[in-house]
This record gives sequence, structure tokens and C-alpha cells, in this order.
Amino acid sequence: MTDSKDEALKEEILRLKKEKGAIILAHYYQQGPIQDIADYIGDSLALAQKAAAIKDAEVIVMCGVHFMGETVKVLCPGKKVLMPDLEAGCSLADSCPADAFETFVKAHPDHTVISYVNTSLGVKALSDVLVTSGNARKIVESFPADAKLIFGPDRNLGGYINSVTGRDMLLWDGACHVHERFSAERIARLKEEHPGAPVLVHPECKRAVVLMADKVGSTAALLEYAINSPEQKFIVATESGILHEMQKKCPGKTFIAAPPTDSTCGCNDCSFMKLNTLEKLRNCLRDGKPEVIVDPELARKALVPIERMLELSK
Repeated sequence: MTDSKDEALKEEILRLKKEKGAIILAHYYQQGPIQDIADYIGDSLALAQKAAAIKDAEVIVMCGVHFMGETVKVLCPGKKVLMPDLEAGCSLADSCPADAFETFVKAHPDHTVISYVNTSLGVKALSDVLVTSGNARKIVESFPADAKLIFGPDRNLGGYINSVTGRDMLLWDGACHVHERFSAERIARLKEEHPGAPVLVHPECKRAVVLMADKVGSTAALLEYAINSPEQKFIVATESGILHEMQKKCPGKTFIAAPPTDSTCGCNDCSFMKLNTLEKLRNCLRDGKPEVIVDPELARKALVPIERMLELSK
């Protein structure tokens, strides 16, 4: 797609947005042009907080993956919620089917269920509270030290939270295909090539990669670290979409995408996130579809842990 076509699409999107009374939310892992056109960009927590606060928009377009669209719809049941592509799923959410998770939960009836927001609505409805990578530690530590806890579905994030809190949560055996692919060996090579460059790592990565980090944190936390650090060069081990915002906020600094194990390129993209395009965004605003539809009963149950997460994140 040419730059001129991008600009024409952006102009049309802005016109349609005003005409439809819409607001566009976008995750940091979206393509750069979508981040540029969005009214608000953020990580999962920030987007949920923003959705909960929206009062005046008639239409909300979520440029992210399906569980994010569901979360927005649960928080904004009276609004029309659109996504550019409903096929934008999540490997982590897929690694935790609701029926299997329900069996797991029922096998441990004395446990409180903490679920990562990267889950289906069915899993959220089985949970007592939700977390994101940005607030997981805070929320886990809000429970008594001897509390019996289940954490799902990300085994890497759960293991990391166990390690920094001294907890022994039961972990569901799920993972994100993007963050699982980072290679400690290849990051070690990058450290040799760029001595002194801090390594920024998302806690969904494997423990061997996390142990190499100078900073472990959510997407927003890694961005904040890069902005505030005096260093001029960084190695970044999370989905490569965040580099767009890092470069915008820190134009004089250099960001090196940590490569996955099985690739010769210096990037690690989420193919689901990248299903959203400017053209699909234009189409969904123009046509009023595809619309996010949720089961009312699941939405009612899921709202409880979502609101609890937002309350505990204040």
C-alpha cells in the first residue's frame, strides 16, 4: 500500500468517524498507520479503563484482537462495538478453552480464580478477578499470603508473578505464541553486538528470556522505561508493534526488535493483530460491521471480574 493511499484512507476514516460519532481504540501491537489514526492507544489495561470511561461516543471501534472487543462490549453494552476483522483472535486465549478451564476450576473448589484478560468471555465468566500484565502483581498481592489461587491461562506470566511474590499459584498450561518464540540465545547475541543496551522483556516470555531482562513489564511499562531511561539503545522482547510508539515518543533513540527462534528477520509479529488494516478500519466504519456480539448471560458474569480488576487497579 502506498503512502498516498494510506493518507486517503486516513482522511476517509476521520470523516466517517465524525459522521458516525465513533471513537477508535487501538492496541500498541497494531500496525503503525492504525496507531496513528486512533483516538486512544494503549495496552489491555489502559484500553479497558478507557472503554469504561467512554460516555459520549455512539460507536466504538476496537483495533485489536477479539477478546478486547468482547471486553469493550461488556463494559459498554449500550454502544455499538465494531472490529475491523473479527478473525483477529489470540493464541493465548485459544490455549484455554472455557470447558476445559471449567473442569480445572471445579477440581480445585477452594481456590480463587485469577485470569489474565487475554481470555475468552467464557473463561472470564468463570473467574473471580481479571488481571493484565501491568497489574497482575498488584492484584495477586491484594490476596492474603496463604490464599489458594488459580492463575490462567499464561504459564509464563503466572510463573513470573509466583517468582516475584513468593506465591505458589496453580497455573493453567497456556502461552502466547509470539512471546514463546523469543530466543535467549539470540538475545545474548544482540547483547554482544550492542553492549550496554538494556533488554526490555514482556513477562509472557519464557523464564530464560525474563532472566536476561533489565526491565520486565507490560507493554506500557516498557514504553515508559524507554522514555525515562538515559540510555539511547534498547533491545525489545515483545510484539514488534510497540516499536512504532517507542520511536515516536523517543525519536533520538534506537530500538532493536528481539528476533524469534525460528526466523531470520529481526521482528516478532502477532499475525492476529496484523489482520487489522486501514482499509478494513475504513470499511467497518462505513458499513457498521462487523459488530461484536456477546452472550448476555456470559457478559453479565464476566462483568464482575472485569470491574473488580478495574477497581483494584486504581
